[in-house]
Amino acid sequence: MSHLKVQRLHTVFKGTEQEGPVVPRCYTLTHSDRTGQFSLTIAASFDQQQISGLYTRLMRDEVLAEWRVRAGCPELHVHLHVSGGLVIGTAGWRDAIFRRHLPLVLETLRYGDRRLFETHPDLDSAPISVHFHAGGSRYDRVEKHGRPSDYRIPEEEDMSWCS
Repeated sequence: MSHLKVQRLHTVFKGTEQEGPVVPRCYTLTHSDRTGQFSLTIAASFDQQQISGLYTRLMRDEVLAEWRVRAGCPELHVHLHVSGGLVIGTAGWRDAIFRRHLPLVLETLRYGDRRLFETHPDLDSAPISVHFHAGGSRYDRVEKHGRPSDYRIPEEEDMSWCS
């Protein structure tokens, strides 16, 4: 698994605090193939402006995630656009790419919102559900992918003493 290079992550909080609330809390994650930079917006709703550019609308490789509460327990839901609409690539090819990069994506979400996890340590035990959205049933599915604590990066653990 390739680890996040934290210096390549730019995180913006829009209308929400780093420490909470947990719900509503949405993540909009995009990246640049050219620079390797990640842009993460954390807000009460998805950042439509961040995903409205022509390149992003064609590639549809953004990641959207949100906290939900079911039966009183928080869950992290991650949404990936595998097929349908205007996208480049076949569903199988896009599914393989998303799966290969999913650990890095989850590390990025966990690290980008690390203050929330410090304030609410119980969130590290919340289940992660990944929704692969596709036009065909072969790739349209929801899968469990562990817990946020599974995606703590070594840099975060090494730097916890200085926060």
